[in-house]
Amino acid sequence: MIPSSSSPSPSPSPSSSTSSSLSLSLSSHRAYIPLSVVTALICTCALMVLLFTEKVTSLSSFSIFRLISCANRDALPKYRIGSGEYRPEIDDDRFEFDPEECNDTARGKWVFNASLRPLYSARSCAYLEKQVTCKRNGRPDSDYLHWEWQADDCYLPKFKPEVALKKLRGKRLMFVGDSIQRGQWMSFVCMVQSIIPKDQKFLSRSPSRSHLIFRAKEYNTTIEFYWAPFLVESNTDQHIISDPNKRILRIDSISKHAKIWKGVDLLVFNSYIWWMSGPLINSLWGSFANGEEGYEGLDRMTAYRLALKTWANWIDSAIDPNRTRLFFTTLSPTHIKSEDWGNKNGIKCYNETKPAMKVTRSWVDRMPDVVSSIVKKMRVPVTFINITQLSEYRVDGHVSVYGESRGKVLTEEQRADPLRYADCIHWCLPGVPDTWNRILYAYL
Repeated sequence: MIPSSSSPSPSPSPSSSTSSSLSLSLSSHRAYIPLSVVTALICTCALMVLLFTEKVTSLSSFSIFRLISCANRDALPKYRIGSGEYRPEIDDDRFEFDPEECNDTARGKWVFNASLRPLYSARSCAYLEKQVTCKRNGRPDSDYLHWEWQADDCYLPKFKPEVALKKLRGKRLMFVGDSIQRGQWMSFVCMVQSIIPKDQKFLSRSPSRSHLIFRAKEYNTTIEFYWAPFLVESNTDQHIISDPNKRILRIDSISKHAKIWKGVDLLVFNSYIWWMSGPLINSLWGSFANGEEGYEGLDRMTAYRLALKTWANWIDSAIDPNRTRLFFTTLSPTHIKSEDWGNKNGIKCYNETKPAMKVTRSWVDRMPDVVSSIVKKMRVPVTFINITQLSEYRVDGHVSVYGESRGKVLTEEQRADPLRYADCIHWCLPGVPDTWNRILYAYL
């Protein structure tokens, strides 16, 4: 059973005594008008007022259902939490995603759906890297592919590749950040590429592979990834430095990266994992061209706040909110300590095959609060793609020992040493990042 924030109550049963109700309404002076009839009359009156105050031709079916609450989230089919009962998808345009009403997609539960099929596989999508193709790398179980996120208070629309591409027609969508963000980019590309003819889709890379561009020619759109793990400039932007002690950030400069972001229609940022290398971050003011001797070790949270302020200042000064939409993906949880979800005999996320019922952290990370406090003060609005809480339960969704090391898929000997080799940071694809993109799709 997967935990949830609230338990939906069962739907009321309709009355079975129709004939007695008719008899009472005809013979009794105290005639009873059913509540459903009153509700219908109110809705009808509201619709008549609406039709008289606006031209019918100017209204779409979407606007009618937004203004009249007769078909709202309460009309969604109910299911019993913990029963394993699946709530079927509603493929109905009347239930349009409303960000004002559905402002917390992170509240919900994972429901197992044996009939759920990912939109792609490692075989059907050539754009996946070996690091995340768990099934192709030998993962034996498949249940992790059949868990579906269902929000408590609203309907999260089904991802439709053709609709997504139509919404992106003539636009650039760019994911900016680290390898977690690259995974979300790969997921999005794979979710849409299947409907594009082979001669209408192309992938290009910059020489350093820091900028990846997927082009859908027919739709005149690009879905891009840009490598900037700290958002601000660093000496690990072009050639990755594996030793955290040798990484140096230019904490007050972002222009080198930002020139790539100009003119993009939809920007999706993240920055988290690379900040978790230790209590101090080597930070430099001034140009790398003047040498790297002037850096100092800053407290991690202080450096993070300064870097995000540099990012926010550039956004507010250079971005036109009427042209460009901004998103920020919240932190992607790692699952290193199996005690956090009650598996005292476990080894990190190794051999986990289903979502955890509850995850209790022994520490509280303040980085999301830093992001939130800075975004609140920005001139340009930023929409959060809240993935943290829903991903927290998915201890089964990580690469674990079905990834790669130094560019090669793990050997049997390496898989037998999960304490050293299990990757509990990155996610299998298909997998959890597909749900992140379903949320992004809802906001497009």
